[in-house]
Amino acid sequence: MQHRATKVRIYPTNEQQQILAQHFGCARWWWNYALNLSITTYRATGKGLGQSVLNAYLPKLKKNQDTEWLKECYSQVLQATTLNLTTAYKNFFAGRARYPRFKSKKGRQSIQYPQKVKLIDGMLKFPGKLGLVIAKLHRPIAGKIKTVTVSMTPSGKYFASVLTEIEGETPTPRTNGKVAGIDLGLKEFAIVNDGVKTSRFANPRHFKKHGRNLARKQAKLARKQKGSNSRNKARKLVARVHERLSNTRQDFLHKLSRKLVDDNQVIVVENLNVKGMVKNHKLAPAISDVGWGAFVNFLAYKLECEGKVLVEINRWFPSSKTCSNCHYQISELPLDVRHWDCPGCGTHHDRDENAAINIRAEGIRQLKVLGTRTSADGGDVRPLRGRKPVLGQSPANSEACALP
Repeated sequence: MQHRATKVRIYPTNEQQQILAQHFGCARWWWNYALNLSITTYRATGKGLGQSVLNAYLPKLKKNQDTEWLKECYSQVLQATTLNLTTAYKNFFAGRARYPRFKSKKGRQSIQYPQKVKLIDGMLKFPGKLGLVIAKLHRPIAGKIKTVTVSMTPSGKYFASVLTEIEGETPTPRTNGKVAGIDLGLKEFAIVNDGVKTSRFANPRHFKKHGRNLARKQAKLARKQKGSNSRNKARKLVARVHERLSNTRQDFLHKLSRKLVDDNQVIVVENLNVKGMVKNHKLAPAISDVGWGAFVNFLAYKLECEGKVLVEINRWFPSSKTCSNCHYQISELPLDVRHWDCPGCGTHHDRDENAAINIRAEGIRQLKVLGTRTSADGGDVRPLRGRKPVLGQSPANSEACALP
């Protein structure tokens, strides 16, 4: 079975918006209550609370006069919130995420319907009071609907992420085909070498384009009186700028990742330590703006869906300092040095192009030695946050290795 999520825009009526606001508030309150309960219990006893134990508190709270308003919320929405909290704890202890945090009503709001959501005449039918909601289905939703996550952005837009289950196995990963090495950077977003030619993709610098507008909107927001309607309107204007910035960044990353996946069978990237790199305060804004982590995530799932392979090489591999012609390695190469001559063979190198060639060669070497497994399977690289450290591809099922 395969699982696929499709995010669609929904347009609830005024009455449905009130119901969603009530559900958002109930789910947010229950998350904060359960999280606080888990923290205090652990401090007192040294043990955590499981999903069934937390769900047992819900009937008592609904009978309590102070919290009987929880009855107005669809019961499975609250149970899904409990499941998400226990999953957040598991991800924290596995090193995949940070410790669960309390939720605020000022940010993005979301709830989950774990079952009984149906697609009727181009609309989504939710269980409980919500009923039929108009949806803009920009693509057909295939398969059996499992879970639907309804969210509201800070700018006031509503979306539904529909998770479906599709029959059929994931394509077997194959490595016989075109191999591309990618060097990610700031001056140029990506330098791609496929063994024949080197392609360069400029950094769009999204924040620079929207930064002036964002600063102006934020200055207006700062002058508004707290709690006023005008401040709420100004807050939505700021949220729209952030949303536009995020959408342009995602659009660029999706289009570029799709182009690279369509053109290649194997893609090789470096496992960058973005969390450590943003500690450099001079480069932190630019690094956060390019979205390297999201780009690699997009590459990973697109390649997996098509039976292609992503190879992540060790972040300490000296791709820039090694000559791609004679493999001579220089001791130092400062960031401001963009070109250098090899002392061994005299070859003149462009720093980024040379790195892309070496990354590709190292990826091919790993494929020959380990099949479709990468260095992320071993202990050399720390677990990735937000993405599985193992690509889930067995070398026993891999085809003949790709050749340069």
